[in-house]
Amino acid sequence: MQLLDANKLGALGAMIRDRTEASLRELSPSAAAVLSMLHFKPGLTTTELAEVVGVSQPTAVRLIDGLERQALIERGKPEGRVTPLALTESGHGQVKEMQALRLAVLDGLLSALRPDERRRFVSMLDKILAGATTSRAFARTTCRLCEHDLCGAEVCPIGCRAAEIEKQESER
Repeated sequence: MQLLDANKLGALGAMIRDRTEASLRELSPSAAAVLSMLHFKPGLTTTELAEVVGVSQPTAVRLIDGLERQALIERGKPEGRVTPLALTESGHGQVKEMQALRLAVLDGLLSALRPDERRRFVSMLDKILAGATTSRAFARTTCRLCEHDLCGAEVCPIGCRAAEIEKQESER
């Protein structure tokens, strides 16, 4: 029975991935993640973005070059060997549109639940997300497409768990 549950969870994951990717329109998931991260954390570098998005440094450079050619990203003034990156006005607009589409399609999945079922589901979802969180780096990677203004540090189960882990490590 547990394998059947796991199989159903996998189907839900595929459905979520497919709907999320469709909401990105012409952007690849990696490009969308770069834009989203820079929207909420301007000034990240190519190396930092490569780590969050899960691509190699050369791939990140090509990705950022392409986004710069599309006038979605601009490079800042180099600071030593690193260059901070930021979104252009057009880049911010792209992220806002992408987030609205992404959240609408995912909210559509939840619409199958009655309000009381949705509250229970979200409670269990929070428990699963917190339980799977292993580090701050994991949190950044997992939340790379999240709408950070909706799920701030005090309510995000992943961010809260990452903060607990950091606190435990600092007390050692």
